[in-house]
Amino acid sequence: MRYRSTSRKAPLTSLRGAVLRGLAPDGGLYMPVEIARHSPKELEEFRGLPFTEVCFRVVRPFATPDVPEEVLWQIVSEAINFPVKLVSLSPGLHILELFHGPTLAFKDFGARFMARLMGYFVRGETRPLTVLVATSGDTGSAVAHGFLNVPGIRVLILYPSKRVSEAQEKQFTTLGENITALEVAGTFDDCQRLVKQAFSDAELNRCAFLTSANSINIGRLLPQMFYHVAAYRQLPVASVPLIVSVPSGNFGNLTAGIFAKRIGLPVAKYVASTNANDVVPEYLLTGEFHPRAAKTTYANAMDVGNPNNFPRLLDLCRNRLEYVQKEIWGHGVTDEETLREMKAIHDRFGYIADPHTAVGVLGWEAFKLEHAEPAQGLVLATAHPAKFADVVMKAIGTAPPLPDRLATYLKREKLSLAISSSYAEFKQFLLAN
Repeated sequence: MRYRSTSRKAPLTSLRGAVLRGLAPDGGLYMPVEIARHSPKELEEFRGLPFTEVCFRVVRPFATPDVPEEVLWQIVSEAINFPVKLVSLSPGLHILELFHGPTLAFKDFGARFMARLMGYFVRGETRPLTVLVATSGDTGSAVAHGFLNVPGIRVLILYPSKRVSEAQEKQFTTLGENITALEVAGTFDDCQRLVKQAFSDAELNRCAFLTSANSINIGRLLPQMFYHVAAYRQLPVASVPLIVSVPSGNFGNLTAGIFAKRIGLPVAKYVASTNANDVVPEYLLTGEFHPRAAKTTYANAMDVGNPNNFPRLLDLCRNRLEYVQKEIWGHGVTDEETLREMKAIHDRFGYIADPHTAVGVLGWEAFKLEHAEPAQGLVLATAHPAKFADVVMKAIGTAPPLPDRLATYLKREKLSLAISSSYAEFKQFLLAN
């Protein structure tokens, strides 16, 4: 498999080249030149196979010939060693719980797979690989745990000061070893800007071996197809169309869903469910894309005003608005609506949803109101509610159960370093370290 840039001005490269570079030299995002489609018969066979086998079969066409099959099998089996659970709140509404991994968030799928893939690709390298990560919450913890003590790799995590939950922060600022957390005086978009500037800095790249673990890296997106397929394996066979509502910030999760649809997954529509940072729902309505400063919300992992993966979504849809609209329907919600929905879900179903999952349910309900035809909804539950205990308490009046592994991190001392949002300061830090 070869990979090309969304900007189409860079040479084709291998999976190794795409993963280790992160961003293409022309500033574009790497995409597979082709996407192998599985037949309906193959997809039906997936229902009877172990999940690890399914993940291996899904990713194999994208990794050949860079990764030998026996190595790829080891990467998949070590990375995806936790369950994906489907909870049916009603016959027409299902929740796919993606938070049963080590850091209690869906990012574990991408981070654990990519860490092992990069570890394989850098074997024999004489200089260390520096992984730069901007996080609005869960990416930081998943990447930190995925890469902890991986030989030949160090990780720098940039996060916006006072804009992530304490549980999220403690999961990636307390590890030490090869993980360094930089607390940036600014927004997530500032963190993302610093990372992108570093990749385009020729002087810096001559001195350092840099890559990214954000969803701009194709190595993060490929394994996110796994749980979209996992949903299909567990959903009851239905004659009505499947609508998948994806809580969306940087849009890697939804992009992976379109990838999964391209390999054959029978999804009628994806709903881009956002908080007040609704630049993509706005684009779907108006045809105009206007990035803007991120707003702070209760669903903080989605506080993104300029989504990284938007160029990939356009690329998958031939850069035409009508094709994007055919695949995706958008809906943005307020904090007040999110709190009310968290309470309504708890009152009606006895289910505790984190704010991001509640945004996803609101997206599905809004879609259903505007589309009378029969359909079943699937909402991706992206994080354990205990990671947002204060918001859950505000919504339903009681705190969610605290998993032991999360409680352990809350007791640890934070080890982050404070920096400004100045690129000059960040560059100096990289050169000095």
